[in-house]
Amino acid sequence: MRANHKMQRLYCDAPMAAGATVEPAPEQLHYLLNVLRLKQGDEIFVFNGRDGEWRATVQPGGRKKAGLLLSRCERPQPPAPDLLFGFAPLKAGRLDYLVQKAVEMGAGIIQPVITRHTQLARLGDRRMLANIIEAAEQCGVLSVPEYRDPVKFDALLAGWEPNRRLIFCDEAAGGENPLAMLVGLGRGPLGVIIGPEGGFSDDERRTLRDLPFVTAIPLGPRILRADTAAVAALAVVQAALGDW
Repeated sequence: MRANHKMQRLYCDAPMAAGATVEPAPEQLHYLLNVLRLKQGDEIFVFNGRDGEWRATVQPGGRKKAGLLLSRCERPQPPAPDLLFGFAPLKAGRLDYLVQKAVEMGAGIIQPVITRHTQLARLGDRRMLANIIEAAEQCGVLSVPEYRDPVKFDALLAGWEPNRRLIFCDEAAGGENPLAMLVGLGRGPLGVIIGPEGGFSDDERRTLRDLPFVTAIPLGPRILRADTAAVAALAVVQAALGDW
């Protein structure tokens, strides 16, 4: 069931059931009352990533306070997407864009990967989680993706689930049509990995190509920035093997 984009959506990490009252965090309350200027009786949708999406009514709670009274479930909770998105961290502004678009494109796991050419190895967990939640609020996602701590390239592959197919976006892959490389793979657990600004090293590319669970795909004749490549790769994978 698609989201209703005519009403504001808010993520609240609290249990949800009919008749329950959810208390937004202070910064969320400020946004609702002072930015959106919601008043008593106004309705919004709330979700927690576990209990579906609920219609809620703004209730007074004293000066500069308010609660959200849950009335009914508008959308049941779907299964979490089984798509792992691995990426080499980028500079802050483009990293925010990349993470937000990965959520919109249906990633279920957000996994930073430290490669040889990665320029930014330290990430702000709070900022990453805020970007994930904001993207979920805006695009109607109910299953909030899991954010995992950064992991080194070799460690990622050493702990990889053998039954999860890993799509490797390789600028040196033969051909220009990625769909042709995905035909016949079959559906199942998936992963997509995008390299850093300078691409994967030659050793990393050889390592990936030698693994039985890896499929290398091209992304067309043009050189794409890493954040653009992420959107393109996820779109192709979702169209060929995912939930499109």
